[in-house]
Formats: sequence, C-alpha cells, structure tokens
Amino acid sequence: MIAIGLMSGTSADGVDAAAVELPDDGRAVGLRLLAHVHQPYSDALRAEVLACCTPEQGSVDRLTRLHSDVGEALADAVLAVMAAARVGPAEVALVGSHGQTVHHIPPVPGRSGATLQLGAPALIAERTGVAVVSDFRWGDLAAGGHGAPLVPAFDLAFFRHPRERRALLNVGGIANVTLVAPDGAPLAFDTGPGNVLLDSAVALVSGGRLRCDVDGALARAGHPHAQALAALMAHPFLAQRPPRSTGRETFGPPMVAELRTRWPMADADLLATLTAFTAASVAGAIAQHLGPTDRCIVGGGGRRNPALMAALASALAPVPVEGCEAHGLDGDAKEAIAFAYLAQLAALGVPGNVPTATGARRPVVLGSFTPANGAK
Repeated sequence: MIAIGLMSGTSADGVDAAAVELPDDGRAVGLRLLAHVHQPYSDALRAEVLACCTPEQGSVDRLTRLHSDVGEALADAVLAVMAAARVGPAEVALVGSHGQTVHHIPPVPGRSGATLQLGAPALIAERTGVAVVSDFRWGDLAAGGHGAPLVPAFDLAFFRHPRERRALLNVGGIANVTLVAPDGAPLAFDTGPGNVLLDSAVALVSGGRLRCDVDGALARAGHPHAQALAALMAHPFLAQRPPRSTGRETFGPPMVAELRTRWPMADADLLATLTAFTAASVAGAIAQHLGPTDRCIVGGGGRRNPALMAALASALAPVPVEGCEAHGLDGDAKEAIAFAYLAQLAALGVPGNVPTATGARRPVVLGSFTPANGAK
C-alpha cells in the first residue's frame, strides 16, 4: 500500500511529507520511499505558530484560525509529495498526519497528560481526496502514557539488528532516543532539547533574520561557557527517569533569554554553549538510561549541523555516530515515514504505541480516522 506521512516538529519550520510504499502486512522492512518534500511555512504562518505556543498570546481565536491554516499547509504538502511521487488520490490509501504541536503537558501522578496538535484533518481529506489518520498521541495519553515519543514502533520494525544494541536518536526541535536491542521491547524517551534552543538563540542574536545556525558556523566560532553549561545540565528535567516527554514549554526562547541575561556572553559563545548542552544532555541520557550501545544512528534536521554532530561524536565516543542514510533511510524523511507507517498500523488495527517508551498501561491502536469525500 502507499501511504503519506506528514510531520511538523517543535522547530515549526514547515512540513515534511513522505510518500511511502509499505508492505501490506505491517512490516517496515522492505518499505520504499517514493518521494519526500519539505514545504517551509511562510514567515507569517511560522510566526503565528510560535506565537500560539506562548500562553500569553495563544488566544482561543488565534488557535482556532491556526488549526485551519496549518491544515491548509498540510494539505499543500500532501499534494506536493503526490506530484513528486507521480501518484494520485486513488493510489494513496492513507495520510498519517502528526499535526503541529503547540502545547504538551506530560502526565503527573493522579492526572493524565494533555496535548494539542493543530492541522484540521477534515480539511486535508477534502483538499486531497485521501483519508486521514491524525491525533496519534491521544490514544496513548488516554491509556496513561505521555503520548510521546511515537517513532519507537517504527524504529523497532526498521532498525532492529540481531547482534547490536542501537540508539536511534532523532534531533528535531526536541531530541528523543530509542534503544533497539536484539531482544525485548524498545525503551524510548525525550532526552531534552534538540534544535529548539539553537534556533531560538539564532533568532534572538540575529533579530529574527535567521532561523538556524547554518552549518553550525556560529557555534564553531565560539567556546562553551563553563558555568552556564553546568547550570543547564542541572535542569530538573534531565534528572527525571523515563518515561518522560517535554517540549518548547520547557526548552524554548525564555530559557535562552534567561541564560543570556544571567551570563552575558558573545553570540558565538552562546551558540557553542547551547550546542554543547544539547549534545551533553543526549549523551547523559543514553549513559544513564540505556546503558552500553554499539552505535548511535541519527535522524532529523539536527544531523545536518556539523557542530552538533561533532559534539555528539565527542560526547558519545567511542560509540560510532552516523546518519540514517548509512542504513538506507533518508534522515530528513524519517519522522514523516514513521507517521505513514503508524497510519498503516491504525488501518490494520495494530497498536502503534510502545508502552515501555511512553509509560502507557497497555498497547493501543493510535489515531482518529477522517474519511475522504473527494478533492475539490
């Protein structure tokens, strides 16, 4: 079957869409990527997403309108990837849409978590003529889990090796890691910041002109601030045991502003400090919770940052650190591919969460189904 996966992460830089041909029996091994496109958000839409992630600005009116606007952007991405793959609505079984997260609240003792992903699925189905599976996180939240991370089911199906303990690291806005071992269920959790602090810092020091530290150039020109780095590594989230999840509510622009105020430093040193923090938080989480690993396989936009990849290689040495491409998977498309796979599992009635990763009471089928009524 052909399915399309959509992912827009915490960085809110746009939509990744992947058209994937999947084996009919729910296995990931043997999948074929037909096309992948990245559709950047317009400056106005990205600014609105980031504004609505801020409690002071995210009014009901703005969130409601954004739900529709993100849905339009997601539908455009589906149409673009169908054109790139040269397939039509009749050939595509499902769209799996993660949506755009604007707020995430992890569960606490005595109270379930909550989450909000925008991007109206009915609008996607109407514009594209393809049925949509969306709202993946809530099934796991309802079963007592964190609703994240959700990629471990795909990691297990695609990357399991008969002899290696593999750490599957995804560096999006937030970084998460999955341990896939020869035996047993995978363990996965959010390690902490991925690109979110780096992107926030670049936006701050450039007055909003830049979205990211291109090629890690600023970070490579600076030096980590020892005291600031030590304070960052003392953040209470890093001491939590899995299952755990986080978002830009915890690691976001206010943290960068506070850091800069408390320890004034050059722009390059700020980026170097946050790059070192991101790598150290990943390495610390792997050492503390996963134990020995044979290799670390990295997906997500962060793997295209040479400064961050060098910091990860140093922090995780002597464990090899390599991109998903070394294992036959496009690292930019990985999460979108994973949501195409999760949509297929939903259609087959197969659970898509991994309780050892999310903390849910049991495996559950994920997602809500929106039928297609035909494209306009």
